[in-house]
Amino acid sequence: MGRRVPKGYRTGTHRSVSPEETLRRVRPFMSRMGITRIATLTGLDRLGVPVVSASRPNARSLSVSQGKGLDLTAAKASALMESVESFHGEHIRLPLRLSSHDALRASQPVVDVAALPRVSGSGFHPGLRMLWIEGRDLRVGAPVWLPFELVHTDFTLPLPDGSGAFPMTSNGLASGNHLLEAISHGLCEVVERDATTLWSLQTETARRHTRLRLDTVDDPACLQVLAQVERADMEVALWETTTDVGLPAFLCTVAERFLDPLRPRAPTTGAGCHPCREVALLRALTEAIQIRTTFISGARDDLGNASCYADYLDPERWRQEVARMRGEQPVRCFQDVPTFAGQSFNEDVAWELERLVAAGLKQVVVVDLTWPEFGIPVVRVVIPGLEPLFEVAGYVPGTRGRQKLEERSHDLRLRGTDAPSPGGTA
Repeated sequence: MGRRVPKGYRTGTHRSVSPEETLRRVRPFMSRMGITRIATLTGLDRLGVPVVSASRPNARSLSVSQGKGLDLTAAKASALMESVESFHGEHIRLPLRLSSHDALRASQPVVDVAALPRVSGSGFHPGLRMLWIEGRDLRVGAPVWLPFELVHTDFTLPLPDGSGAFPMTSNGLASGNHLLEAISHGLCEVVERDATTLWSLQTETARRHTRLRLDTVDDPACLQVLAQVERADMEVALWETTTDVGLPAFLCTVAERFLDPLRPRAPTTGAGCHPCREVALLRALTEAIQIRTTFISGARDDLGNASCYADYLDPERWRQEVARMRGEQPVRCFQDVPTFAGQSFNEDVAWELERLVAAGLKQVVVVDLTWPEFGIPVVRVVIPGLEPLFEVAGYVPGTRGRQKLEERSHDLRLRGTDAPSPGGTA
């Protein structure tokens, strides 16, 4: 994997350089990417956890990106890098091929399309002509072609030929201060989405058995955020969602302790995944808070549907979800969650690949989207066989999802009916 890339910053996250250095490197290119503003949203809520937005008005996907962190500088770097990711996903310069699957695989190695996520109504078939892009299989270090639809985030119309076969999302789109840092970030995000989906497809009884005991959390950064939630007089619930892959993953829900009829706000949920369990847990905590602040700000364009905010302001949703949070008995111990604290990103990526291979995943594909003139590493990670986020429009369960649904159906036949998860479920 090339030269060793040590971790030079470990406050709440693992990075090769500090957030200050990240901002110094990226800021000169903001205007070229159309990033016009970085805004602090923290004061819109009472929690005090730094949340920041970055605006890119002429974006071809989301024009507003969010970031969070233990301090304002970290949150700014987080938001800015998310905006950088989106720009690169919208403006891909790599060569493309217009071909059918059957024609392309006659001369080039092609990703296992049978294991890729699909959407309802997908028109994919081996003879469908569509755009393909070349990536690299990290397991064997060899080139492999995959559908362009799984890589780009240019959602302007008309879409390219053959679109509509696979989900168009930002899952696995990641940036970093070094290529390996970006790859590790992307790997964790794809694993996190798979973990969240599989957890959501379980029965409520099974989900209850994953509820984390807050009194077992011993990480100072996580304890700091939990204390801020408590001081704000809010409820918090955490679940461990780690799958057979073995990368630590969590889900977090934060909610008002008491319903304010003048300002009804439904609970919000965030997820996190990282080799180090402390970082994974902190990501889930801060993402739940970030999403809450995003709803309050009203600035995110993918939450523009009026029904989204109507659901968020629905007092009945608050009652149902808070009752469920209060009715569960936390049982899982934080120290029992697997963890890996590599000293470099080379170690992290190698360990992540080992875990994926042990879980039966045969391909881990990375497309390097970095613009040389910027020098900001951005990648897209695609792992055939893992589930996308179940909340994506048109979600169709893959092999892992179907297996979880079969287990659920079996449990329900034995125990009777079941209720949906706190974050919603299929």
